[in-house]
Amino acid sequence: MQKLFLFLAGVSGGVVAGMGMGGGTLLIPILTLFLGVEQHLAQGVNLISFIPMAIITLIIHAKNKLVKFKQVWYLAIISGLGAGIGAFFSSKIDSKILAKIFGGFLCLLAFFQLFMLIKNIKNKQKTQNKKK
Repeated sequence: MQKLFLFLAGVSGGVVAGMGMGGGTLLIPILTLFLGVEQHLAQGVNLISFIPMAIITLIIHAKNKLVKFKQVWYLAIISGLGAGIGAFFSSKIDSKILAKIFGGFLCLLAFFQLFMLIKNIKNKQKTQNKKK
């Protein structure tokens, strides 16, 4: 059963990562909630699994001319610095607190996504009303 959950975690994380949302939003909760993996380890596994997902996704998006490489380098440098700082601080935080912080992040992400969905629906309605 554990292998099935690992397989499903990998597939779902890969699909979500390929869409651009980030596979960790699914992978980390699956590892911690369903498989009982400690938060630090789950985040480490997510970071390692991110490397091949990111490479494949980047290749596909680059072939479809959806990548602006000048912006990528700037973001990569800044993100790399942020990742280093985040990794340093997360290694100093207790696993249970880190899990709560990650859960809070997921809640904020959900609220943001809901807000953007509502905003987009309202904008579409305004556009349709103007056409009539």
